[in-house]
Amino acid sequence: MYFMHFPKVAYDVKGDGVTTQMTDITRRARISQNSIIYKASYDYYDVEDTQKPEDIAYDYYGDANLHWIILMVNNINDIYTDWPMSVTRLERYTKSKYDNVDAIHHYEIYQESGDTTVTIELPNDAAQTIPVDATAITNAEYEEAEVEKKRRIRLIRPEYVDTIREEFRKSIKA
Repeated sequence: MYFMHFPKVAYDVKGDGVTTQMTDITRRARISQNSIIYKASYDYYDVEDTQKPEDIAYDYYGDANLHWIILMVNNINDIYTDWPMSVTRLERYTKSKYDNVDAIHHYEIYQESGDTTVTIELPNDAAQTIPVDATAITNAEYEEAEVEKKRRIRLIRPEYVDTIREEFRKSIKA
């Protein structure tokens, strides 16, 4: 469904002068800031472990093929890096990225003025004096926190799906 509205381009696949009509997948559609969806209320949703955009689209819109709306609204360009990893995949990723997943990635302290619930990240630097009340954050904890930030997504209310589809069709052909 997503690519069927994309324009076609002539492309010489083999470099032999013979062109083939192919879908121009280099196009990127965005929803205009003037669009009705920017005036509409979003529903917020926390992605569960192993949930895919298709699962959420089916549960929320009744159509798994509308997963592209979820990706576009949340500015997800790469499903492998922008979408929350499953616990199993996160563990594999963390082990492949770090020699020691339990080593200290950085330290955190709470801000002392203003919003005291905000933490300040201090690098794990031997040359820097770390405050006594600083909390050590391991590589594994850091990566888990990064994935958790991605779990909260926005969902356009179902009544705006037709508007989104129409705006998408217009923008992709431009």
